[in-house]
Amino acid sequence: MSTTTVKTPAPADEAPTGGAPAGKGPRRGERSRAGALTSHGILIVASLIALFPIAWLIYLSLGPDKDDYLHPGGILGKMTFDNYTFVLRHTPFFDWLWSTLVVSLGTTVIGVMVAATTGYAVSRMRFPGYKKFMWVLLVTQMFPVAVLMVPMYEILSELQLIDNYFGLILVYCSTAVPYCAWLLKGYFDTIPFEIDEAGRVDGLSPFGTFFRLILPLAKPGLAVAAFYSFITAFGEVAFASTFMLSDTKYTFAVGLQSFVSEHDAQRNLMAATAVLVAIPVSAFFYLVQKNLVTGLTAGGTKG
Repeated sequence: MSTTTVKTPAPADEAPTGGAPAGKGPRRGERSRAGALTSHGILIVASLIALFPIAWLIYLSLGPDKDDYLHPGGILGKMTFDNYTFVLRHTPFFDWLWSTLVVSLGTTVIGVMVAATTGYAVSRMRFPGYKKFMWVLLVTQMFPVAVLMVPMYEILSELQLIDNYFGLILVYCSTAVPYCAWLLKGYFDTIPFEIDEAGRVDGLSPFGTFFRLILPLAKPGLAVAAFYSFITAFGEVAFASTFMLSDTKYTFAVGLQSFVSEHDAQRNLMAATAVLVAIPVSAFFYLVQKNLVTGLTAGGTKG
């Protein structure tokens, strides 16, 4: 007796097991070509928007006449570097550069060290009122410059620090330290406390633990604090123009105002000076940019 095997056809809606499902979109984690082109297009447009003011400033700095900004199309036929030559040779540019670097770097060094020790103490030590202390630092940021100007002038005058670099550095530290202390306190909170305990087991003092173990791990946070302190001192105008009386002690931000008077405005020279001013900031940003993103994001994981 013979038997017959009947083969049942597979359902039409079953997909083969060997390949990827037909008609499905890209897998998870993969982007379609249209999405990639869209994101790159948005980034290109955003980059052009960000770079346009810089390119426009450089373009205006090449115009020989002070009124060329009113007719920018005419600059193409008469571009020159005479504005840069005049600024470097016939203005106190290098005095402004020296003053700016002294004040900015002084504010950076002193401000970051004070903020780092403050943030570390609040992060690791539990002394009476440590939480209220951080809020007191935050409250100091609520007062506008106009309110602080007169009492600060009186204090600096009593200490004979008017028209003195150190006096201006102290003023800028009063602005930079509270913010940097909050920033670094949040970053120190992300560093395990076991590292401090290991340092004490090895015989390190609290200062030794801080300088030899914690600070090397906190480089990204320190880079952000340093950049903020540097920019705060570099671009400030109100305090610098009030507390620095000598022309040779003006910072760049104040020196730029000398090109604009009540009846005249040498905007071509101002544009050339602004381009030269941007070089130190760009160099400082290049030195710390590797740690900026890490420091900005890590400091917000704990509060």
